[in-house]
Order: sequence, then C-alpha cells, then structure tokens
Amino acid sequence: MSTEESMHLFLVGLVRLQLETVTYFGQITGANPAIPGMFPNMFPLATSQLQPFSALPVMPVQAMTQQATRHARRVYVGGLPPTANEQSVATFFSQVMAKIGGNTAGPGDAVVNVYINHDKKFAFVEMRSVEEASNAMALDGIIFEGAPVKVRRPTDYNPSLAATLGPSQPNPNLNLGAVGLTPGSAGGLDGPDRIFVGGLPYYFTETQIRELLETFGPLRGFDLVKDRETGNSKGYAFCVYQDLAVTDIACAALNGIKMGDKTLTVRRANQGANPQQPKPEQESILMHAQQQIALQKLMLQPALVATKVVCLTHAVSADELKDDEDYEEILDDMRQECSKFGTLVNVVIPRPQPDGEPSPGVGKVFLEYVDVDGATKARAGLNGRKFGGNQVVAVFYPENKFAQGDYEG
Repeated sequence: MSTEESMHLFLVGLVRLQLETVTYFGQITGANPAIPGMFPNMFPLATSQLQPFSALPVMPVQAMTQQATRHARRVYVGGLPPTANEQSVATFFSQVMAKIGGNTAGPGDAVVNVYINHDKKFAFVEMRSVEEASNAMALDGIIFEGAPVKVRRPTDYNPSLAATLGPSQPNPNLNLGAVGLTPGSAGGLDGPDRIFVGGLPYYFTETQIRELLETFGPLRGFDLVKDRETGNSKGYAFCVYQDLAVTDIACAALNGIKMGDKTLTVRRANQGANPQQPKPEQESILMHAQQQIALQKLMLQPALVATKVVCLTHAVSADELKDDEDYEEILDDMRQECSKFGTLVNVVIPRPQPDGEPSPGVGKVFLEYVDVDGATKARAGLNGRKFGGNQVVAVFYPENKFAQGDYEG
C-alpha cells in the first residue's frame, strides 16, 4: 500500500471516529447518551446551531494528504546558474530522475512544482512522492547547465515525521552513472583528500580538465569554479579521486606543470593533511601518468591559427554592461587601447538582455582588425594583461563565426 493510500485511510477513519464519538456521548440533540448522566453538559449545541458549520468548505482528503507530506516531498537545490528558470529546472530534474530509475510513483514527470529565488540562486523542487524526494537526494553535485548544484533537505523538513511517510534515504540501486555521478559521491568534495587545482588557463573547458585529472584514475567529485554572472572559468577547481591512494601521486605529478602561459598549482586543499610519498609499486603509475600529461599538454594548447579577429575573455563583467553610459565608455576605451596594435574594423561587446534571458558572449570582447598582422600583435600584447583587476585571456576567433554573429564559441 502506498504512503498516500495509508494517509487517506487514516484520515477517513479519523472522521468516522469523530462522528461515532459525537453519537455515543449524545453531543447532538436527539441522540440519547449510551451512559445516562455522563458528560451531561458536553457540547450543549442544538442541531440548528450546528447547521451553519455544515456549509463550511471541507478540504478534500487528497489535498490534506499532499499538504501533510509536502515538507518531505520538497528538496532544496542551491548554486543555480543565472540562466536557470522554473521550466528548465523542472524538466532537468524530471529527466535525470527517470534516467537513474528514481521514479516510483508511476509514469510521468517526478517534479510537480518549482519555486526559484533568482537573487539567491536557489530553488525548491517539489516531487510527487516522499520516496522520489528521497531518491533525488542522491543527485547532490550533479551538473546543471554547466554548474554543480547542491541538493539538500529544506529547513522545514521533519526527519521523525518523514520517517513515518516513506523512505528517507535514496534507493541504493539507483543508476547514478547514467547521469555522470558516482554512487556515494554526495559530499564527495569534502575531507582531507580534497585537491586544489589552481593556475588553470581560462580557455580550458571542464571536459579537458577532467581528462587531465583522470590520467590518474576516475574522480569521485569535481568542481570547476566559475563566475556566476558570465559562466567563465575562474581558473581553479577542486577534485577528489575514487582511489584516495593516488591523491599524492597526482599532486606530485601535476604541481608545477606548465600549461600554455600558466603554471599549475596542485596540492591538498587541506594544508594540514599529511602528504605521503608514492610507494615503490606506484612509481610505474606515476611514470605512465607523466607521459600522458605530456600528450595532454600538446592537446590543451589554445588554437594558434591566426585570424583577423581576437576574442578577449575576463575583460568586462555583465554588471558593467547594463548601463548605457558605462557601456559606451567601455566601448570607447577598448577602441582607443586596442587600435594601438593595428587598424580596427569593428569592436563588439555583447550585452546582457534586459529581460534577464541568457545572451551569448556576455563577458567577452571581440576585436576585428583589417589584417592578420594587427590581430597577431593585439593577441600578443593583450594576453595576460589586467583590466579592472581581471587577467585577460586573448585568443584568435574564427572569422566565419564572427561574421555570422556567433559569439558563443
């Protein structure tokens, strides 16, 4: 029998018991008490006095059940990207719940309602059943629109009451691998074996960084830290390996490695943790990994095919582009500064949309020069420079994509 059916029968039985109690003790005029003289003054209401109450609306049993279980059917989802909306969150969680086999209330979507606080970037996601909400707790750390999100119980969750309504833990047989999660990875970025990876070139994608780190083995958890406004990498990440024995091997092999114009800093995030020297049997793993890293370095270099267009990232923030006056001033400053390297044909700085909808290329500056020579000088002169406290990355951009107004690459 399901939790909802049990609650339904409980409420129906409660109503019947109340009616039987009223009749038994003679609370309504015309009904003789079963035990004369007992409770003679209890509820001395005439039938005519009770009639107004019969006109009051009665909450359906199903609605009462939903309200009673709501605290156990909701989950908190934190760290949402700025592009998230109610529909995208509902669709995403309904799809991943189906993929992992977390739906237990029959066919259809697991999510019935979503509330988003856009300012604080969190949501409350309401599931159909208590069991499905518990299964959703296994999704902690899942990547949603490029950002890892936290999945937690809401503050009004009552563990002792929830335990009477259905399972309070995720089903251990969920297929978390179907959505890129590892069983038991919830909170996988905590503990003494958490690794800090700094000095990452900004043009490295999440996939490329994972490939580099997984040279030493599969990861239990991974988080590339990104700017919430632009979605661009901040140049550092955290990870934990499934096999904790390779933690110090990875740190020793990756720390100090040159990647493009950057040098990696790789160490235990908890400075108090005791590093261990690789054991003799692990030396071969270390040697093999270092060979793989050498190949990865070649593959991860930015494209060096020169074009007439240069793309700057981390040069401006989305907030700086909202005001028309500020925008024109930034545009003028860019023209003046970047024309020192050659004749500029065009400067494009994508702006955020007024309605808050995602706009491709926000946070980037595109410089089109009259020839490749000017673009080459600009890339060399601007790469690594600081604008507004941010270190700029300058790369060549495909001319055909720029001509089409495609600023997403």
